[in-house]
Amino acid sequence: MKHSIPGNPVFGIATAVLLVATLGPSAAASAAPVTVTGATALAVAAVVAQYSPILNPGERKVIAGVFDGNSKMSYPKKKLSVSADTVTCRISNVAIAERSCELSFSKGKRSLKGKAANEVYATLASAGVTAEGAAGSMIAGISKLSCTLDLGEIKQNAGGGADCSWQSGP
Repeated sequence: MKHSIPGNPVFGIATAVLLVATLGPSAAASAAPVTVTGATALAVAAVVAQYSPILNPGERKVIAGVFDGNSKMSYPKKKLSVSADTVTCRISNVAIAERSCELSFSKGKRSLKGKAANEVYATLASAGVTAEGAAGSMIAGISKLSCTLDLGEIKQNAGGGADCSWQSGP
């Protein structure tokens, strides 16, 4: 009888199968950070920024204006940061009119329902965040969201200036 030993491909495959069986298929994927740039990053930053208690009203207004297509917005700061501890959205696939999101920031939380929640959920989906089903709901979530918007680079209209990263799962 042969035994598996470290370095043996059979041992590695058996370990991977055991981890997936024990932790679920998304466990390995949820540990890796995700990075997006350009238009997708701007969209994620903008839909989260409007609810952030960390940003001041001027910063929220500039980010909203840039996302609305006004890349000529000026602001004393050339770089703006958008962050959130977690963003978790639920869309019911039974009670189809129900949708909600919970956004958690270092200085508080925001709860969204309806159209506002759908905007965040759809933006996360367009950024590649995969929803998972659970008891009549589709749940999409990220954690450790960190976005940087370089207003000078965005003004150049060359596709750059927005970068976001996050961890998959709430």
